[in-house]
Amino acid sequence: MAIDLQYTPKQHALRAEARAWLEANVPREPLPSYDTAEGFEAHRHWETKLHSDRWSMVTWPQEYGGRGLDLIEWLIFEEEYYRVDAPGRVNQNGVFLFGPILMEYGTPEQKSRFLPRLASGADIWAQVWSEPQAGSDLAALRTTAIRDGDDYVINGHKIWSTRAVYADWGFGLFRTDGASERHRGLSYVVVPLRTPGVTVRGIPQLDGESGFAEIFFENARVPVANRIGDEGRGWSIAMATAGFERGLMLRSPARFQRTAQRLIELYRREELTRREQQTAPIDPGVAATVTQCWMDAEAYALSTYMTASRLIAGGSIGAEASLNKIFWSELDLSMHRAALAILGARAELRGLAGVEGVALAKAADEATRWMDGFLFSLAGPIYAGANEIQRNIIADRVLGMPKG
Repeated sequence: MAIDLQYTPKQHALRAEARAWLEANVPREPLPSYDTAEGFEAHRHWETKLHSDRWSMVTWPQEYGGRGLDLIEWLIFEEEYYRVDAPGRVNQNGVFLFGPILMEYGTPEQKSRFLPRLASGADIWAQVWSEPQAGSDLAALRTTAIRDGDDYVINGHKIWSTRAVYADWGFGLFRTDGASERHRGLSYVVVPLRTPGVTVRGIPQLDGESGFAEIFFENARVPVANRIGDEGRGWSIAMATAGFERGLMLRSPARFQRTAQRLIELYRREELTRREQQTAPIDPGVAATVTQCWMDAEAYALSTYMTASRLIAGGSIGAEASLNKIFWSELDLSMHRAALAILGARAELRGLAGVEGVALAKAADEATRWMDGFLFSLAGPIYAGANEIQRNIIADRVLGMPKG
């Protein structure tokens, strides 16, 4: 499908409105990491501020706190959001993954109950999918939610739940038929993470902060009213969530375009410094990598605009979401590897405390940002479905290759 890259007057007006609001409201200093208690609450406050002018999720219907915008307009907003280096979205799993699922599969009562608090940041949501023996193979999960009257009694162990240490709610799959196997007998249930019988234990990352958690369920009771969709039909709902996560909304192209822009700026500064100091130039191979990263970020943006246009016209996104997931995760890793190659030994300034001198402090801040980004990018080929699994999906469902 061809797309028209000329923006309409309405789209130009939206961009101007978003730019003005963000420039006036984005915090002047970066917020603390949302993997800390202080930073989590600071980011929750930012979600509330976004919601106050209906910028929290612009594609949501107005009755749920959104603006009713289409996907092209969402991409425009995202470009402005990343242009000013606005804070990361601590509630991204709720806003971009659970919210759309609830609008499609939830009851009117569930929508009224959950969506307003989600949009405002009053409730922060974590995704509780993986289990110790069921990571990329989601159909192998064993955590049970057995019905007892008007409640489900949950027992089991979830792991690698992003933001769950401080989050309020979790959404995920549970085996409501204890005798079932694979994708049968699974239901999509939401759980308050402070429920008696639920224990959340942080998992330290490479930087020491608990960005993930494991969750233990010991006879935890949640109402059957917390089930989204029909009992035993959770697999199809989960696959819709996975499509959002891999294909379009969780990782907007603006995120990678902004990183590519920062990478080019870093390269140019380093090139100028070396020329002024008459030191060895940057390896030409690094320059080629930087150029390729910029082209790939632009290509991903154009591809996403094409996908958004197809969806607006009534199309759907299917197994090709796996192509997107591989592309953006490996692009992110390539950009950060290139940055560390440019920085060289200075990349080790990460976390340097009490540095003296403006120049050194600035260099340490820049190195910290790139190193943090690199450490996070290492997880990209794993979360949202490991890339090895995505390649299997592509071979089977996109290319039609025979199974081994």
